[in-house]
Formats: sequence, structure tokens, C-alpha cells
Amino acid sequence: MGSSTLGKFLKVSFLIGIVSCTGATLPAHAQNKADWNNRKAAVSLTYDDALAAQLENAVPLLDSLGLKATFYLSGYFEGFRNHTGAWGSVAEAGHELGNHTLYHPCQGGPGREWVQPDYDLRSYTVKRMADEIRMTNTLLSLLDDRPASARTLAYPCGDTEAGDSSYVRAIKDNLVAARGVRDGIEQIGNIDLFNIDSYLISGQSGEELIELVQKAMDEHGLVVFLFHGVGGGHNLNVSLEAHRKLLHFLKEHEQELWIAPLIDIAEHVKNHHR
Repeated sequence: MGSSTLGKFLKVSFLIGIVSCTGATLPAHAQNKADWNNRKAAVSLTYDDALAAQLENAVPLLDSLGLKATFYLSGYFEGFRNHTGAWGSVAEAGHELGNHTLYHPCQGGPGREWVQPDYDLRSYTVKRMADEIRMTNTLLSLLDDRPASARTLAYPCGDTEAGDSSYVRAIKDNLVAARGVRDGIEQIGNIDLFNIDSYLISGQSGEELIELVQKAMDEHGLVVFLFHGVGGGHNLNVSLEAHRKLLHFLKEHEQELWIAPLIDIAEHVKNHHR
């Protein structure tokens, strides 16, 4: 091979190397952006236990900002039974009514003396828990006209066992996804749809909540907030100021964040996994 031919060969090889490296890098960046509807990250605001304080304090602020959230409802709770019409209006406004079971059963035992014996998961069967979840789907469908199984579940107390067996497999055909209580920001390819991570919020400042969103933006991930009381109504509570700061930050960064009910995000993740 002559020197001129060798030079041309080396130049071509060098260019091919650059193209190959660029081609390997660009799809990764593009994928990060495409993961969440062409936003840097996804955010889901979820509220548990059908509390009147959520209707009074969270829903009006969400609606004023045009933000949509998920409200996990338990049919037996007073906040649901006394406000069914209001929860129907919440669904009409575009929020998700999520499944939090009929009676909110949890594992009892030391440190959980508040769990009533009739609703102690240690005495439940898998069938009883699955039936309770299916009936809650039907109940919620009467309020929002969505197909019974087109919703997500929040595990009461984060517990996933009835008796000594997991009930997760028994409910998968009746739900799109389920939210757990493990802290974490997840990338789309790593999300377990039946154990979606969330941050339990109780007493954090608005700045601390915003930091979680910024971390999700840096990591191109999903952050799920788990609220109970909003300005009161529960011993797990976020102050009105902190809640307001977070929601206003989300609104101001809508071009960078996909803010949606968990059902929408779960369907998106499900399609990505196919």
C-alpha cells in the first residue's frame, strides 16, 4: 500500500471511528429526553387516605395551576364516605382516583397497635385481599366511569403480604401498577410497575421537596411524592407553605417536567417496557 493510499485509509478509518462513537452517544442522550414525553424527568403527586384536608387544601391549588394528581381512596374511610360527590368532581377535573383498598388493612404487631384486629393483614388470605381490591376498583368506577382495572393501587402501609404470602401476583390482572413506599428516583428502564418507589412526605420544607425534583431532573428519572395530610388532617403532614412552594416550582418548570397522575406515567412505562 502506497503512502498516499495509506493516508486516505487512515483518514477514512478515523472518520468512521468518530461517526461510530457519535452514533453510540447520541441515542443515549436522545433516549433520556424521550423517556418522559420529551421532558427531563417525570413527577407524580399522590395523596393517600381520602382526607377532607386534601379536598380543602390540595385540590383547589392543583386545579388553579392546571396540575393533575392521584388520590388513593379507601372506601370505608369517613373522608370518602362523607364526600363521594366531591371525589367524583375530582375525577371530572382530570385527577386519578386510585385504589387504596376498602378497609386499608395493614400488618399489625409491635409498633402498629393501631391496626384493628379485623383489618390485620396477618389474618387475611390472599383471596380476601384480592377481592377487596377488585371491589374497590368497581366502587371507584362508579365515580369516574373508567374501566375497573384501568387504575393504580397504593399498598396500605406499603405491605404486600396477606397472612404469610404475597398478594401481588393475585392482583396484577386487575391493575396497571402499584406504588410502594421505598424512597428512590428511578430511570424508566428499571421501574417495577408493581413496586414503584415514592417519597413519604412528613414535615419536609418546600426547599427539600424541590431538591427531590431537581435530583430527578439531573438523573432523568421519575419522582413520586406520597402525601397524607396537607395543612393538617393527618399525623403525616406537609405544611401548606411547603406544598404550595413545590407546586409552584412544578408549574414554573412545566417545559422541563412531565407532571401527571401515576396511571398515565405507569401506562407510559408499560409501553416503554414492551
